[in-house]
Amino acid sequence: MSDLNVQDRRSLHVPITDAASLAAEQVLGRLESGPAGLSDQQAAALLAELGPNAVRTHQANGWAVLGRQFASPILILLLITAGLSLFLGDATNSIVIGAILLVSVGLGFTNEFRAERASEALHSRVTHRAVVLRGGTTTEVDVTALVPGDVVHLSLGAIIPADIRLLSTKNLLCDESILTGESLPAAKDPVPVPAGSALGDLASCAFMGTVIQSGGCTGVVVATGGRAEFGRIALGLGERQPQTEFQLGLKRFSFLLLQVAIGLTSLIFIANLLLQRPLIESLLFSLAIAVGITPQLLPAVVSTSLATGTRQLAKRKVLVKRLVCIEDLGDMDILVTDKTGTLTEGRISFTGALPVTGDVSDAGLLTLGLLATETDYAEAKLSSAGQNPLDAALWDSPGAAGFDPARFERLDLIDFDHQRRRTSVLVREAGGPARLVTKGAPEDVLALCGPTPPAVQSVLDEQFEAGSRVVAVATRPAAGLGQLTPADEHDLTLAGFLIFLDRPKAKAKASLDQLAALGISVKIATGDNAKVAEKVCADLGVVSGGTLTGSDVDALSDTELAASARTATIFARVSPEQKARIIKLLRQSGGAVGFMGDGVNDALALHKADIGISVDSATDVAKDAADVVLMDKDLGVLAEGVMEGRRIFANTIKYVLMGTSSNFGNMFSAATASVVLSFLPMLPGQILLNNLLYDTGQLAIPGDRVDKEQLRAPSHWNIAFIRRFMFLFGPISSLFDFATFALMLFAFHAVPGEFRAGWFIESIATQTLIIFAIRTRRVPFLRSRPSVGLMVASLGVVAVGIFLPLSPLAGVLGFDPLPVPFFLALLGMIVVYLVLVEFAKSWFFSRAAQQLPALTAPVRRRHETHHIARRAARFSAPAAVTAPGHPARRSRKAAAARS
Repeated sequence: MSDLNVQDRRSLHVPITDAASLAAEQVLGRLESGPAGLSDQQAAALLAELGPNAVRTHQANGWAVLGRQFASPILILLLITAGLSLFLGDATNSIVIGAILLVSVGLGFTNEFRAERASEALHSRVTHRAVVLRGGTTTEVDVTALVPGDVVHLSLGAIIPADIRLLSTKNLLCDESILTGESLPAAKDPVPVPAGSALGDLASCAFMGTVIQSGGCTGVVVATGGRAEFGRIALGLGERQPQTEFQLGLKRFSFLLLQVAIGLTSLIFIANLLLQRPLIESLLFSLAIAVGITPQLLPAVVSTSLATGTRQLAKRKVLVKRLVCIEDLGDMDILVTDKTGTLTEGRISFTGALPVTGDVSDAGLLTLGLLATETDYAEAKLSSAGQNPLDAALWDSPGAAGFDPARFERLDLIDFDHQRRRTSVLVREAGGPARLVTKGAPEDVLALCGPTPPAVQSVLDEQFEAGSRVVAVATRPAAGLGQLTPADEHDLTLAGFLIFLDRPKAKAKASLDQLAALGISVKIATGDNAKVAEKVCADLGVVSGGTLTGSDVDALSDTELAASARTATIFARVSPEQKARIIKLLRQSGGAVGFMGDGVNDALALHKADIGISVDSATDVAKDAADVVLMDKDLGVLAEGVMEGRRIFANTIKYVLMGTSSNFGNMFSAATASVVLSFLPMLPGQILLNNLLYDTGQLAIPGDRVDKEQLRAPSHWNIAFIRRFMFLFGPISSLFDFATFALMLFAFHAVPGEFRAGWFIESIATQTLIIFAIRTRRVPFLRSRPSVGLMVASLGVVAVGIFLPLSPLAGVLGFDPLPVPFFLALLGMIVVYLVLVEFAKSWFFSRAAQQLPALTAPVRRRHETHHIARRAARFSAPAAVTAPGHPARRSRKAAAARS
């Protein structure tokens, strides 16, 4: 096979529709594979030829990052203004605007590209594995290394890693909603289907990206990457990602600025024309006002903040799949989490067997537990691949060493599922009569055994209250039975209980306290018994607001459950569907809900949450559904991520509030003065230079300190709040601008060059120094110290602003020298201005409308493309990925129509 050239290999290609109608042996033959799979050499040759099984790339793309810098409406406005200025012959304006563009785009590109490079390195550490036969030996490989002809074993909860032709199945149901839109699971069977069947009728195949809802299967890979049906759809979507709440807030804010800019500049332009000012001069001045009112470096400040946050989280081994997910972390005020691995160590160990009948020994009960596992007995002792944690703990126990797989013959198996919560096997020992063995959740197994004696219930309760995880084992004779169905699980005799232990984490209490200090309500959703969960919480000092079991959840209406879920702390014995329902109702009640899970049964809830959080050791289906992956399963790391998200948002809003209020005030002053004076109060180039200097000083904001109270609860975009802030502090700025105008005209009898120099200095000084007041709700410097970087940047900008009108460049810039008394008067005005701002700030933030948090986030909707984009992230390689043989990528509709 390794010597096959590309043309030979193409002749072995089997379309999935053809594979579905052919016998399994024919498909294996066409792919030159067999029941034992490919050899390592064959797989390596095919991988080199066909490329990775990927539909996404996590490779940092500099050109794509550069292109995204120009997606901001603010930068588009700058581009248009620069073009018009150049066309109208104003080279100075064009040069200044070009400098602003270069600074904004350059900073945005540098920071975002650095962040993407860090994300690429972390992403490469998160692997998704598949159990595959290579040369007859079971092994695990990365899903991106699968090739056509590989034979894979898949079990409950697995995401199908490629398009496969089924070789054998066991009660297999697949959730294909992401591909077909069908909400009910599809039953699968290896029997060939009629030729020409539609995609949804290919029951003998399983498709990439779909999820095994129950049962398991073995299949041969037919198509990988962009050749698979899901791959075509994912590639058709391109690299687009659904917008987060933070991005939507930025968009709403940009529209607010555009509305204000258009309104103000239109009025200025019309007024200047009515005053018979030159057309070109009026247009250039109006354009300068439009640019001046916008915080031009907002995209750069946001990308700098996100990049800073990404680097901080990377040090803590936190993978954020998209930069803006950091903002979503900061939004979170409710965290629903499983207890295993977050509150407990996550290292499940088998501690002992408790028989409940005299005819079953400890060793005999352990043997029954080993028999009722889904993995092959002969391989289970050699490898834990494909085993769930409880079964792995059983096979790792000392007693399992004496188990002889040759003594037993498995006749049939019913895999574990989250509805039955048990596994059943039909086995025969040394050619004897068949026996049915069932292992699972005690409540469900005991329900099949008839009345539970008080002594047995007492033993069970004692273990639950001690915080142990308990699995019940029951059996019955099954002579003459050749195949199993769930209906055969009846009239069982309880053999005993298998006891497991997962100890509470030493650092869990401190982490919970840290989350509580951030205003995050932590709730536990677990498949364990309620008493076990309550014991763990009690050991960690968690004050419970109540417990709801799965049966309680089913008994409540949506309205009742929404109310109960807000107060309850523990949700025990809940199914995946119940977890998802709880998350949905918590979100609808106004909370921004994060869900942290690592198991198969957590995927539905992860998809429903505002922010899905998983860990590197999680199952593939959980990692796939998550937005954030923790390389270490530690709630303390998560708390750091939340604080980082809130710090970024707080610093972004600082820039927005300072930029909009100062810019609005200055531009309002300029607009008024342009109508009243016989000359322009400031030339267009001077306005743009003023803004460039001011905004450059703001680039230190992402590294500024944030007051503790701003981290205690999530904050959200509140356009009404920003508008109120702008319309209060903007006019205060204008008031002192008018005072400067009066000083220059009546005290110093200034000519236009002096007037412009005086206002330029006053404007840059007041709007830069006000940073220290607006950056905090506290008294600046005394109760809230800015970062050293912000102080140096701000004072440096003021120094440059004073120097320019006095420098040799003054004539080129249109400034005339100023008298010394002006600077004394300026110092007095600045002091009065800052005092007045402090009084206004105290009044403004005392109003009820401005109290923290500013606004509750709206309920967010997860669209179809969101799920496709998230699932496609697991099929990702550190290289460019394109549709094979198809330069033009097809849409989902086109791909579905083809099938």
